[in-house]
Parts: sequence; C-alpha cells; structure tokens
Amino acid sequence: MAELRTSTDARGVARITLARPAKRNAFDAALITALSEAAAAVDRQARAVVLEGEGEAFCAGADLAWMKSMVDYGLEQNLNDSRALAGMFAALDALPMPLVVRVQGAALGGGAGLVAVADIAVASDDAVIGFSEVRVGIIPSVVSPYVVRRIGAARATALFVSGVRLDAAAAHSAGLVDDVVPRSELDARVSYWVEHILDGGPRAVNEAKRVVRDVAGRPVADVRELTVERIAAMRVSEDGQEGMRAFLERRKARWPR
Repeated sequence: MAELRTSTDARGVARITLARPAKRNAFDAALITALSEAAAAVDRQARAVVLEGEGEAFCAGADLAWMKSMVDYGLEQNLNDSRALAGMFAALDALPMPLVVRVQGAALGGGAGLVAVADIAVASDDAVIGFSEVRVGIIPSVVSPYVVRRIGAARATALFVSGVRLDAAAAHSAGLVDDVVPRSELDARVSYWVEHILDGGPRAVNEAKRVVRDVAGRPVADVRELTVERIAAMRVSEDGQEGMRAFLERRKARWPR
C-alpha cells in the first residue's frame, strides 16, 4: 500500500493520503482497492477523517496506463472494474464520522467524485474540478449519486454533459466545495474545520451527519417522528447530558471518547 498512507493522531483524527504524486494521484485498480480498504479500516471511534492527495494535484482521475488496459475489456470485465470503483466510493460514503477532503490542483473525473462525497470539501484557489468523462466517450455514472446529492440534478446535468472544468471559485458557487483559500493556507483551513468538528460531542457530530442523510429528499411529514425521536434520544445521551450541563455551567464540555 505504498501509494496510499494512513494515520490517526491522538485526537482521533484519521488521515488518508493518496501518494502517487508522479501520477497526479490518478486512480488505477491497486489504488482503488487500497482506498476502499483504508476507508473500511478506519476506527469507527475516530472523530473525523481527512482525505488528501500528495503533490501538485489532488487526484487527476484515471491513470492513463490503466485506461489503456481497459480499452479491450469486455462487458463482464468492465462490470467488475466499475463495481470496484463503486465500492470505493461507498466505503467512503459509509464513514459515520465527517469526511473532510483537502483539494489542491486538479480534481478530475473520479477525483471530482471524491470531492463530491466529502462532508466538507476545502479547496485551494488554484483547484480545477471537472467531470470530463464525456470528452472520452464515457459518463460519470458511478459518482453521479454523490454529485447529485451535493449540488442537485440540474447543476450535475450541466457539468456532466458539458465536461466543463470549474475553477475553485466556480466550484464553490456550484456547491461542490465548501471553502476556498490560497494554497498556502490550505492546511490551516482544513485544521479549522477539523477543530470545529472536535468541539462537538462525538456521537452528536456523527448523528448530525446521519440525520441529514435520513431526511434528505423526503417530505417533512414523513420524517417528523424520526426527527423527534432523534433529538429526544440525544438529549438523554451521554453527549447531550454533558453538553447541556457544560453550557449551563459555563465550562468546556468533557466529551467521552
């Protein structure tokens, strides 16, 4: 797994680093498998996960040599290959804690999909993000559920059918990224978001992420009881009791680990 590194610090913040800088962290079958395994192996008690790419680019999509090898694949081989890619995105999406994605330089094709699956995406002002698959005669199918969830069907359609590449400001305007800073400030800004996550109760943060997933796209009446039950359960939880007492006592919460 030399082309991917993982670590977890004393605060419980896990870090997954794409480490193919010479290939601009482009995907091949080995990296897809490694990233899937790394996401599945994250300690479920971790407070947050930071996904980053080493070097000038975050992730430039598919590795050219890998693409060349797939040209003569039959349908069954393509199905297997696409299922592996879908499994990678699903493993990242299944993380119960927030996923913070650090984006610099190119984030194209599947790399743009990694941006879309983020709970918080922080980009440098020189980032370029695009779903350029139609330019080579294919479609951004596997990443489409995450892109549509993040920016909506209309904007996803415009980006998918045109293959246009967005600069960081346009990606922010479209909702693909949540924050844009100069590259020199990128690490500090990622830390800013992580620190704010750590200020919340561990269970509360994860439940806040989950409730959005559970109510999205559903009529208010259909989720009313779900929302009532979730807040009631959190009020009597260890996080809820400690957080409310700390607030009333004007002290810093002592969150359980």
